[in-house]
Amino acid sequence: MTYPTIDMEATGRRIKELRKQHHLKVEEIAEFMGFESEQAIYKWQRGESLPKIENLFALSRIFGIKVDDIIIEKTEEDESPLLPFPKTLYR
Repeated sequence: MTYPTIDMEATGRRIKELRKQHHLKVEEIAEFMGFESEQAIYKWQRGESLPKIENLFALSRIFGIKVDDIIIEKTEEDESPLLPFPKTLYR
């Protein structure tokens, strides 16, 4: 089992794809989210940063999908597999 990580570039491409599918401009999303500029959204789309969880939630509402449908997981294998969690964590 490998530790799950987010592919920032693929997630950014997904955000851009969803925005275009919904015929939305970056400016419209920034305005809806209350941002003063569009820079954060451009950074998301380029894969330079990821939206905070509350912004991912807002994007999921804008696009009418689940947050999981926005995030793209890295598929490369990690060389250090995770050990099973101790049973005490399952309480």
